[in-house]
Amino acid sequence: MTYTPMIQQYLSIKAQYEDAFLFFRLGDFYEMFFEDAKKAARELEITLTSRDGGAKERIPMCGIPYHAAKQYIKVLVEKGFKIAICEQVEDPKQAKGVVKREVIQLITPGTVMDDQTLQPKQNNYLTSITSFDDGTYGFAVSDLTTGETKVASVPSWDSVIQEITAFETKEVVVAPSFESSEVDSLYERLNITVSYEDGIDIPEPLEQIASRIDQEKLRQTLGRLLCYLIKTQKRSLDHLQMAEVYTVLDFMAIDPNSRRNLELAATMRDKKTYGTLLWLLDQTKTAMGGRKLKQWIEKPLLNQDSIEARHSAVEAMIDSFFERETVRTSLSQVYDLERLVGRVAFGNVNARELIQLMRSLEQIPDVITALQVITNDTIRELSRQMDPCDDVKAMIKAGVRGDPPISVTEGGIIKDGYDDKLDKYRHISRNGKAWIAELEQQERKATGIKSLKVGFNKVFGYYIEVTKANIPSLPEGRYERKQTLANAERYITPELKEKEKLILEAEEKLVDLEYELFQQIREQVKAHAVRLQTLAKLISEIDVLQSFAVVSEEGQYVKPVFSADRIIRMKACRHPVIEKVMKNQTFVANDLYMDDDCETLLITGPNMGGKSTYMRQAALSAIMAQIGCFVPAKSAVLPIFDQIFTRIGAADDLVSGQSTFMVEMLEAEYALSHATQNSLILLDEIGRGTSTYDGIALAQAIVEFIHDHISAKTLFSTHYHELTNLQGELPRLRNVHVGAMEEDGKVVFLHKVMEGQADKSYGIHVAQLAGLPEALIERAGAILSVLESDQAKVMETPGPMVSGIKETQPDEIEQLTFFAEQKPGEEKEKLTSAERQAIKALKAIDLMAMTPMDAMNQLYTLQTKLKK
Repeated sequence: MTYTPMIQQYLSIKAQYEDAFLFFRLGDFYEMFFEDAKKAARELEITLTSRDGGAKERIPMCGIPYHAAKQYIKVLVEKGFKIAICEQVEDPKQAKGVVKREVIQLITPGTVMDDQTLQPKQNNYLTSITSFDDGTYGFAVSDLTTGETKVASVPSWDSVIQEITAFETKEVVVAPSFESSEVDSLYERLNITVSYEDGIDIPEPLEQIASRIDQEKLRQTLGRLLCYLIKTQKRSLDHLQMAEVYTVLDFMAIDPNSRRNLELAATMRDKKTYGTLLWLLDQTKTAMGGRKLKQWIEKPLLNQDSIEARHSAVEAMIDSFFERETVRTSLSQVYDLERLVGRVAFGNVNARELIQLMRSLEQIPDVITALQVITNDTIRELSRQMDPCDDVKAMIKAGVRGDPPISVTEGGIIKDGYDDKLDKYRHISRNGKAWIAELEQQERKATGIKSLKVGFNKVFGYYIEVTKANIPSLPEGRYERKQTLANAERYITPELKEKEKLILEAEEKLVDLEYELFQQIREQVKAHAVRLQTLAKLISEIDVLQSFAVVSEEGQYVKPVFSADRIIRMKACRHPVIEKVMKNQTFVANDLYMDDDCETLLITGPNMGGKSTYMRQAALSAIMAQIGCFVPAKSAVLPIFDQIFTRIGAADDLVSGQSTFMVEMLEAEYALSHATQNSLILLDEIGRGTSTYDGIALAQAIVEFIHDHISAKTLFSTHYHELTNLQGELPRLRNVHVGAMEEDGKVVFLHKVMEGQADKSYGIHVAQLAGLPEALIERAGAILSVLESDQAKVMETPGPMVSGIKETQPDEIEQLTFFAEQKPGEEKEKLTSAERQAIKALKAIDLMAMTPMDAMNQLYTLQTKLKK
């Protein structure tokens, strides 16, 4: 098949970027052809057209305007696609045949630099993973926008997933030979873009980045990441910071399910920040501080000295109100230094952004002065390390105007007096235009033609225009005809021609020289990138510490104390996020006490009573303590937990075809196989996804296993009241319950955790609160009475027991029915057709996969059919 030379050029370039959309520059548009066009038209919701390409059939085509490309790129990147930007790299006037084109950048989810796509307070990480024969993995991560680069050795694939989740990686780079099942899990379970790179050697221009790494495995992993960045970005990467080697075991491990269940950075329902721990703690004033806060939340510390140093700094900030407010005021005027430096090095910074950098640096002296007054070693050391970069500030201030245009190629950027040649061109340009205006007045006076005017256009330059009626009034020999119009003639004089040459030459050289001078300033700033990045890092830490101080003071949080004896002693502990969301309502605080004699709390009580809240607030308090923040309580003694596991909430995993119960068991298994004595385990309603007896048996076995084999601090909530008998069998288990009471037949939740077991679950009362039909509520009450009576009989019957439940054979278990019990000697009542259909429909309902509202609707429909 024969295509036109241009389409052949497109196909040859596209073959090198098969997994990306090729944005092929044609004039003022980026065009796409063939399958790219069909897919882009669908994803971007733009018109699909076609064009002749030399073959018999027309070629599918779609395009987007060059000036609007950023918004389309943003849409594609957010959907996980890659975009290869293909530009003309030679002047069309000098081209022989098809204009030469090359891909100048590959934009991927992990390498975005455009502010329209990025969130200010979120990093945009690209990760490289390398697997080794000993079962370990190399893990390297970099944020191209800030230059931050880290590497670590990771012991298992589960740990790799934890790291990816903690960094919220957008794209993972692996070898083409990487294990396919693991690649599939990245695609399917984490919805991450996967890219491939063979190279593992550190590129020579970036060798300095790896100077601190002596482990070959880590060098290979970082090499893969850097090779991919060079291949995709095709420009300077000088802003990449020296790679930091970190150890996974230095931080609390929080698996992806626990992060989701605890809503650390995104809510479970709508994936928003509002209502999360991050939202609660974010009183940062800079984008850098916001990103640092998120990093600390995702990776709580294990080293007690480091944690307590943060606590002391926060305490000092609380005690130094006026200095803290000075810092906050100054930081609110500091722009995103990290990303500004990244844009400087990347070559896409504009003059306005350099002014932002300068104005940010102007705030640093006030920050340093305020911090030096605060009597705390950590804060004073941070302030001592701060370099105000006065020379960089002066450099920008001397050269760049205070209100420059966004474009860097149209002039108006550099200050007067900065460069002699530039001043000369400006003088000619400005005075030349003034001379032109004076010329018009002179010519009118000399010729007596009041309508005479001096004008300019890009084709003919400067001219004197005279209407045809006034042409006889012109002096002979001085005016040279330049252009004829319908009603006028345009002329030029020797003086005007000479002045035109000077003015146009000056204006042309003026713009070029301004851009050249701007590039020089940008390169001078770039030379100080390391200093600026170090300053940005210090500012981000100060910003997080002051944020902790503000939140702790406003919430009346307390500085925690750590226990080496694994004691938990929290007085009047609250759920910090719920408390803030409730605003003017009173949150009921609860105590939590667990010593050597108590490893497991078995929590019973009604739904909506506060069991899950009680469990979550314990975990959030532990995380807040270990990131360096104060905790929501009147007093707090806590161990340092190495891991937190949570199994809270129930949902099917439709992607993997796993039921609620299977998901529940998998999450429980993960906790049981990874937890240590120093872990915190939260298990909510384990076993509810299967039959009653199966559920009780599994729940009891899990409690016993944790108690006997792991000894981790465990909060276990359940509606299986039979399990409360374990307090007499397991020496380190204690019963507590969430209080509730009945008033006029209605339940009142006390939200107070008390010693001992709950007397009932109040499930029917909760159903009544939800608004289920009254007849249904009455029937449920009657059925409950029968079941409780039957259970009492079973309890009275001698026989082997499991936590107070008689072991029964299958044929001894009566079938639960919604209809009256048949008495001996009575004939079995025949069911109507509607009743049989209702029973069939009832059996087919999967309650665990339904929302409460769906369940209500189903019950209402069945009842309506039966009443007919």
